[in-house]
Amino acid sequence: MTIKTFRGITPTLGQDVWVDDSAVLIGDVVIGDDSSVWPLVSIRGDMHSIRIGKRTSIQDNSCLHITHASEFKPEGHPLSIGDDVTVGHMAMLHGCQIGSRVLVGMGTTILDGAIVEDEVIIGAGSLVPPGKVLESGFLYMGSPVKQVRALKQSEIDYFQYAGLNYVKLKDEYLADAQANDC
Repeated sequence: MTIKTFRGITPTLGQDVWVDDSAVLIGDVVIGDDSSVWPLVSIRGDMHSIRIGKRTSIQDNSCLHITHASEFKPEGHPLSIGDDVTVGHMAMLHGCQIGSRVLVGMGTTILDGAIVEDEVIIGAGSLVPPGKVLESGFLYMGSPVKQVRALKQSEIDYFQYAGLNYVKLKDEYLADAQANDC
């Protein structure tokens, strides 16, 4: 993995975090315990903060960035992601807030100032426009994203399963890495 200090701030990893060797983390990035960052992920906290919760999986080729402070947006937009979130392959998360127990589908783009509340599923390939709020307990799909229906109990139950499944997988990667370091 590549961890770069920028403006005197170095990314911070919680306990038992897996970051693939090909991932890049820059600047003001904090990743919570038991989370995982998979191949070719870019997490760039160079001009604002990025916070990733516990048991959260950021999957292959995803790009995480912020909106810097400027005359157009004086406070900018940090990026925050809650606990037990699965971010699918090739997602683009830019200066948004994502709650806990969320599934971000593959190839989804979530833009500046968007808020995704807890317990939301966003279908693959969706676009969440700037400032859009996705209400808890619903499936959203489309470009731009639209509320499709309430989540089923089985889908709500899946959030915990998905989070723990990726914890198990990253633990295997950590164990394998330790075994190969001997």
